[in-house]
Amino acid sequence: MQLMVIGAGLMGPAAAYNAMIDPDVTRVTLCDRDPGQLDAALARLAPLPGSDKVHGLQLDLADAAAPTHMAQHQAIVAALPSTAIPLGLGAALAAGVPWIDLTWPPADALPALRGQANARGVLVIPGCGLEPGLTEIMARHLAEQLDQVDELHIKCGGIPITPNGPLGYKIVFGGRALPLRDLPARVAEQGRLREVERYSGVERFHVAGVGEVEAWHEGFMPWLLELDALRDLRLGTQKTVRWPGYAAKAAVLRELGLLSQTPVQVGDAAVSPKAVVDAVLYPHVRMGEEDRDITVFQVAVSGQRRGQPASYVMEMVDRYDEALGFTSMARTTAFTGAIVARMVLRGEIRAAGWTTPEQAITGPLLQRLVAELAAAGIHFQLASHERRHFTRPLDQPQSTIGNQHLTVND
Repeated sequence: MQLMVIGAGLMGPAAAYNAMIDPDVTRVTLCDRDPGQLDAALARLAPLPGSDKVHGLQLDLADAAAPTHMAQHQAIVAALPSTAIPLGLGAALAAGVPWIDLTWPPADALPALRGQANARGVLVIPGCGLEPGLTEIMARHLAEQLDQVDELHIKCGGIPITPNGPLGYKIVFGGRALPLRDLPARVAEQGRLREVERYSGVERFHVAGVGEVEAWHEGFMPWLLELDALRDLRLGTQKTVRWPGYAAKAAVLRELGLLSQTPVQVGDAAVSPKAVVDAVLYPHVRMGEEDRDITVFQVAVSGQRRGQPASYVMEMVDRYDEALGFTSMARTTAFTGAIVARMVLRGEIRAAGWTTPEQAITGPLLQRLVAELAAAGIHFQLASHERRHFTRPLDQPQSTIGNQHLTVND
């Protein structure tokens, strides 16, 4: 099995590592346009098991030869900035190679890319990382344990172990731009989406072994409402987790217009306020060699099961890998994409065209994903409130809840 990983920043090397330790994988090609970044990533992987399978390729996605390079592989994991996805995905579609993306393309490019993928019948799995990705996969899994779902609440985010700097935050996903947005957020109400102010709806909660954190409205993923189990959802929220105080500071920046991408005239220059904020804050929010991160994940559903009120909560807390030097965000995001890509390589995902992760990863494939993440030290805990309280690791194949069994539904 031959896999291409595009992007050699924080995410790509972790995806390459997860693939290269699989005995069924014979070649991993790690690509980047920047030769310095590519060389640094290859040097990081060189001492690790399976590194003899890894080959570097300086690749410019705008190059006419890009589809030819892609066609030599059976699947591609994309660890790219959102703005670079249309160019890369266009080349992959021309090559006819399945594309597993850790994030999503810009909204204005989405309809055309989806249409091209469906027309060509090339498998594209967008947003196949942590969030989006694991959050939606687990949301579907839990929702399908209930006969009626009333509420779904997702909280997820990556934070530095110790809050420091002006925002108490470090950029754990990669790149130089802060994940601060000037767009409204979304909640689901009565099966429909409603806009709310981003950075509103702040709630604080305690995470065992971490402490008190906050979560605020980001954006409920609209395709969740296309699932049968969630079509009539009474209330759905999707919130980002940070250390307390982040939302208030971000809201001030937004109110001042400093998150706008629309250029303003400053003397003789037209400048994007968000670009200035990113440039000024980057030295304070860049992940340094000494920095360590934590990922906090919680998906909760409530409703009815067999005529009785019931709720399920899936939780995960993951930390920086000191032995391998991968951030927790890279582990939970890039490992997920690489595992799903190998399912594609093995022919276990037979879908064609545009397919979201929660559509593809159900039943035995979900159990395999969870088991492979558990083997990497990423563990999910399931809590049920149905007749009595019960907690177990999800990677156990079956557990008793009250007098009933919780199994994965196809």
